[in-house]
Amino acid sequence: MALLWALAVLSLLPLLDAQSPKCANLMTAAPISNTTMDWLSGKWFYIGSAFRNPEYNESARAIQAAFFYFEPSHAEDKLIVREYQTIADKCVYNCSYINIYRQNGTLSKFEMDREHFADLLLSKHFRTFMLAASWNGTKNVGVSFYADKPEVTQEQKKEFLDVIKCIDIQESEIIYTDEKKDACGPLQKQHEEERKKETEGS
Repeated sequence: MALLWALAVLSLLPLLDAQSPKCANLMTAAPISNTTMDWLSGKWFYIGSAFRNPEYNESARAIQAAFFYFEPSHAEDKLIVREYQTIADKCVYNCSYINIYRQNGTLSKFEMDREHFADLLLSKHFRTFMLAASWNGTKNVGVSFYADKPEVTQEQKKEFLDVIKCIDIQESEIIYTDEKKDACGPLQKQHEEERKKETEGS
């Protein structure tokens, strides 16, 4: 299961806002505008995550490194995603799309015959974002963290850790990736060359 969508189904953020003052600084992306979708376009790196659900943690531990590209389709309310994951020292590539629910700031994707939802959290200051695993009891709560570079600053990391504390997950439960283990560079380069030729030929 792709880590981006190892998520449950019900809304997390209203519960968080109501039950913990530590969550007051969370900034949800509702409603999601064309400007938000354009901001999300481009290359992102999966930095780390923490989930209470054992299935999601197992998926997270399998991913040594990961990055992906978002390409917005405003008219269809979708993000095309090209995802590169390094698992067991091998590159796994997948191209799919993400549904955008603009009014409530939610993203979703169909996978394994289910629609998985995530609440989009945007940083107020940095080129980072988080996906909040939707609330289905404390056993399923979790957050994944993404940045536009493979390494984050201490300030960027602090925002992620603040959210982790907000949902009462311990720092020791966070699973981080290691960009040095990335095995997808050659395939990404091949794809970029192919896309360039297609563009030049059109």
